[in-house]
Amino acid sequence: MSVLVYIQNFNGKLKKQNFELASYARSIAENIGQQVTGIVLGEIEDNELEKLSKFGVSKILRAADESLNTRINKTYTKVISQAIEALNTQIIVFPDNNAGKALAPRLSVKLKAGFVSEVVASPSSYDPFIVLKRTFSGKANANVKVNTSIKIVSLVNNAFGVHENQTELTIENFSPEMSTDDVQVKVVDRKPSAEGISLFDAEIVVSGGRGMKDGNNWNPLEELADVLGAAIACSRPVSDDGWRPHHEHVGQTGKIIAPNLYFAIGISGAIQHVAGISGSKCIVAINNDSDAPIFQVADYGILGDAQKVLPSLIDSFKAYKAE
Repeated sequence: MSVLVYIQNFNGKLKKQNFELASYARSIAENIGQQVTGIVLGEIEDNELEKLSKFGVSKILRAADESLNTRINKTYTKVISQAIEALNTQIIVFPDNNAGKALAPRLSVKLKAGFVSEVVASPSSYDPFIVLKRTFSGKANANVKVNTSIKIVSLVNNAFGVHENQTELTIENFSPEMSTDDVQVKVVDRKPSAEGISLFDAEIVVSGGRGMKDGNNWNPLEELADVLGAAIACSRPVSDDGWRPHHEHVGQTGKIIAPNLYFAIGISGAIQHVAGISGSKCIVAINNDSDAPIFQVADYGILGDAQKVLPSLIDSFKAYKAE
């Protein structure tokens, strides 16, 4: 038996999130005396998959059919369920992102398996199976007990961390049973996104709010992001007013992110925004309102006008990097 981890295929490449999921699955496997098996769908090279051995994955099942290069949730669910049956696995780990939110609930229904989303830690008990998850938009945590024989969990990005645990890896081609009805979507063209660093992958995020006063005042934020190698984000009012594109909106109704460092610049800190960034390891707030709610969740706060603070902050980072 194995702990099964869903390895997301990003156009033939792996991202940091895969390594965190592998690390998490390995921590579970070590506690129950099993190995970690990854399931990856679509075309991807061996040398890319071999990176997972560094984080404790012992075996990869690769369903490399060209038709699986595009995620079709119904089809992916069918393929993953066949892998679960073949392995007789009882614990399956997904990322708590769009892919995980689409696939894990479907598998839960198909397999009559208990599903816990937004998990933030390793299980505290395995008999019974109890795991900690975020609740109330990240304002609280809850211990959830799963009574079903098969358990599915989705791990919050950046909640567990990446931990090296070198092991031997074998890669096996997996040929699931599929029919023409399983592949009803065909990609005829692809247009690369121009959004730069993905907010989901960024270690550092520089985010602006209405306190920037105008969409034309974003140059200092962009310069700070460039210096730090960070992604750009914004609050919902900013995207609603058209100052910034909607794909940069973070918050409860936008993208939920968990970078190592988050700059909240000119953002008041409404509860909906905080819900989307509460998983950040460190929050730095810049605001000229000492009563702004963002200061209650920030690890560091700078009280002042962002237009005056940012140039000094940028110069300081440039000087530090030049040393």
